[in-house]
Amino acid sequence: METIIPEKAYFRIGEVSKIVNVEPYVIRYWETEFKTINPVRTKTAQRLYRKKDVQELLTIKDLLYSQRFTIDGAKKQLHKTRNNGEPEDKDDEKQKWLIRIKEELQQIRQIIS
Repeated sequence: METIIPEKAYFRIGEVSKIVNVEPYVIRYWETEFKTINPVRTKTAQRLYRKKDVQELLTIKDLLYSQRFTIDGAKKQLHKTRNNGEPEDKDDEKQKWLIRIKEELQQIRQIIS
């Protein structure tokens, strides 16, 4: 069954709780575990969730409740789907590449000085 998210800019935690069909404390917990959930805070510290946050919460609920992933497994699955299946080692390759560029730039700097 497809969940319909109303066309609004922001949702309060009670509204999100009804849409996702979990208690507000579960949403607050998922917010601490999944860094992709990042609600805007008002001056009175109320959470305001964007549509993308609600969609992410629905995805997390599906991974945890329907597909029976653990929290860590759901995190890995989300990361994997965001990177289009690229292995996490790509981050290491990028880091090595940036270090190499930095070293070469430092060598050029020494030559110029």
